[in-house]
Amino acid sequence: MGAALNGARCPAVLVTAAASGQGKTTVTAALARLHARQGRRVYVFKCGPDFLDPQWHQIASGTPAHPLDLWMTGEQDTRARLHAAALEADLILVEGAMGLFDGTPSAADLAERLGLPVLAVVDASAMAATFGALALGLQHYRPGLRWAGVLANRVASERHAQLLQGGLRTPEHWLGAIHRVSVRVGDQSLLPERHLGLVSAPELADRMQRLDAAADALAATPLGRMTLQDWQRWAVDFAPPDAEQETPPLLAGRTVAVARDAAFCFIYQANIDCLRRLGAQVVFFSPLQDAALPPCDALWLPGGYPELHAERLAANQALRDSLAAHVAQGRPVWAECGGMMALCDAITLADGTRHAAWGLLPGAVRMQRRLAALGPQQLDLDGDVLRGHTFHYSTLESSAPILTRTTRPAGVHGAGEAVYRHGSIHASYFHAWFPSSPAAIARLLT
Repeated sequence: MGAALNGARCPAVLVTAAASGQGKTTVTAALARLHARQGRRVYVFKCGPDFLDPQWHQIASGTPAHPLDLWMTGEQDTRARLHAAALEADLILVEGAMGLFDGTPSAADLAERLGLPVLAVVDASAMAATFGALALGLQHYRPGLRWAGVLANRVASERHAQLLQGGLRTPEHWLGAIHRVSVRVGDQSLLPERHLGLVSAPELADRMQRLDAAADALAATPLGRMTLQDWQRWAVDFAPPDAEQETPPLLAGRTVAVARDAAFCFIYQANIDCLRRLGAQVVFFSPLQDAALPPCDALWLPGGYPELHAERLAANQALRDSLAAHVAQGRPVWAECGGMMALCDAITLADGTRHAAWGLLPGAVRMQRRLAALGPQQLDLDGDVLRGHTFHYSTLESSAPILTRTTRPAGVHGAGEAVYRHGSIHASYFHAWFPSSPAAIARLLT
């Protein structure tokens, strides 16, 4: 529509907040759903490493959702994805991570680098005039950021909304209020959470009804009533990226099987795209439902929630035997986080319940109630460096040989993750962003 006529100029906002848990994902998904319902083409991106929020964004918008991270995915990839989206989109939404200025790089860094207007979501449930002070601070803490305005979330009443609006120094920055009762399903939030973040969208049968409820709540605000013409005030010129380096067909003629179901759902679409650019044929299977691997030369077991499905995974003995035969034949396996957990001998849940796992990687996993590791990581394989991240609530004790360890980016403190090598298996808590080093991924899968 409009974007096609204007080249790479497209309305866009960065949806951010002062902290995590303010409602950024709900507002971003609601905006996407509201405009998609009106026949507009919306592209949604997420700042930083995240598997779960993009699932909601993709369902809400009907278009693929990708992460943007100036370190992990890189500025070149970020600019290329935004430029490509701007050529097709009527509207681009970018959801921030944590608070606006949190992390290195932060959402503010991305907004400043790309000229994105900043739309702040503030949980106003326990404040009145302080709402205005918080909005003013977010706007002016770093000079030079484009400011779109502020939306109050979890508001108690119309009177409460009036108090919040009255606290703003600049009245035209008021984008409205979403009332507390409009963003719940019974005693549950519209987008419920568990230990790794939001509940995976495909798990909820009423996911579209939840998104429609969020969109309906937003439609009653000044932000929700804006027309595409109104959105032009937040248009951004997305310059074309530098020429992309061609990916060599290092996996040509090979078939890579990828586990994909409720237990193994932490998959970046860009990783699948990278495998295909490397020349691989990609086939999917479900360890929860399938009795055997599809015919393949290599296997990728991504992260997810094996701990929630440990009993079913252990009961699928036929699939376990098929995996064992694959390994016995010396065919490569790359297992990330949850994929590695499922390969181990056993998984002990936080309540002490112990479940047998596949027993193909020596070691025992123990879930815990506190976060075990979080943050950016990189894996150097003889000079080919994969970027990615780690995020897990479990620990692993294993006798498998450690091939190497990941490292943190310069200036970021914390230990790296072990990369285990056991026969043809490579396994780690590290989640890799494949496009950062296609050669390294090809090395792990050959």
